[in-house]
Amino acid sequence: MEMRYPSHPETVKHFSTQQLRDEFLIPTLFTDGAIKLVYSHIDRVITGGACPTGAPLRLEGDPKELGADFFLQRRELGVVNVGGAGKIVVDGTSYPMQKLDGLYVGQGAQEVCFESDGAAQPAHFYFVSTPAHQPYPTTHIPLADASPAHLGSLSNSNERTIYKYIHPDGVKSCQLVMGVTLLEPNNMWNTMPVHTHARRMEVYFYFDIAENNVVFHLMGEPEETRHIVIRNEQAVISPSWSIHAGMGTGNYTFIWAMAGENQTFSDMDAVSMDTLK
Repeated sequence: MEMRYPSHPETVKHFSTQQLRDEFLIPTLFTDGAIKLVYSHIDRVITGGACPTGAPLRLEGDPKELGADFFLQRRELGVVNVGGAGKIVVDGTSYPMQKLDGLYVGQGAQEVCFESDGAAQPAHFYFVSTPAHQPYPTTHIPLADASPAHLGSLSNSNERTIYKYIHPDGVKSCQLVMGVTLLEPNNMWNTMPVHTHARRMEVYFYFDIAENNVVFHLMGEPEETRHIVIRNEQAVISPSWSIHAGMGTGNYTFIWAMAGENQTFSDMDAVSMDTLK
């Protein structure tokens, strides 16, 4: 499991492009037949990807790194499949996972296994795990069951639908809040105007980016913005002090996941456009 550590915003102001990428970008999450795990010491969020191409992949963590006997002993898990059809087996119960299907796995589940229906088009299971203090029911979340919120406008190139998968008014969790944002055709901006939320960190995962297209992910303090170039199926860690927005050279989709002090989706500090620098 790869470890990432927090950086003070005053330090980040002086980072080179490569330092920004090394600190905040997760460039590779899916490797055939393997699970990738990145542990961020910002709110102790684990971001991962599983790409089963043969035998099922079991979610396991180093007992020394986690201080636990099994991965979800004191954690919860949110998963979204962004690839081919597959299934997730949780303590013997199988959950079919089509593309954009989600799954919440509660604290205490001892065995989580990822499988693809076919190796030619393997599932890509993107997941985020956060510490948890009590169990909530493991729940399958098809896109049709997620709570939609329509935002933005075509005139501002940010018409989009936010689908909330794991949130207090839907599938409940201890602290994880997670969902998918789908941009309408010919819309390229996400989360603009921008905001921060000092009480929560966030991880963005960008996918369905066409070949030779990129997303410019904006981060940093509102008056000290930076950018990271994102390619298909890459994630970026967003500290609580940072804005998080993006502009693509074409259409794309992204998954957002938050953890921290509360689960209130609207608890954010808006940044006026004339403040950005």
